[in-house]
Amino acid sequence: MTHHDSVRVQLHAIEAVLRKHQLWQETAPQPAALESTQPFCLDTLEPFQWLQWVLIPRLHALLEGGHPLPHSFAVAPYYEMALEATHPARDVVLIELQRLDTLFGGKDA
Repeated sequence: MTHHDSVRVQLHAIEAVLRKHQLWQETAPQPAALESTQPFCLDTLEPFQWLQWVLIPRLHALLEGGHPLPHSFAVAPYYEMALEATHPARDVVLIELQRLDTLFGGKDA
């Protein structure tokens, strides 16, 4: 399996977890919410919205366009802080995000 294939599979795994826990939204946020200049759109989107409407589509666009992927990044540390410890999906989401980070040289799962 190529690196691109591994990333694609992991993006689908993250989406599946969000759907399973009813965190996947059918309605997109207002376009202005996606134009935030803050990291993770902190000022306009909830953490799961950012995954669904920003990270996942942007990585898929890079994959589909044959563009280079980021060399190193990690999103799991943000979600460790952003999600309350009592959130029912926290642990499973973090596991999938850590797996994604590992593919990009980020924090190991």
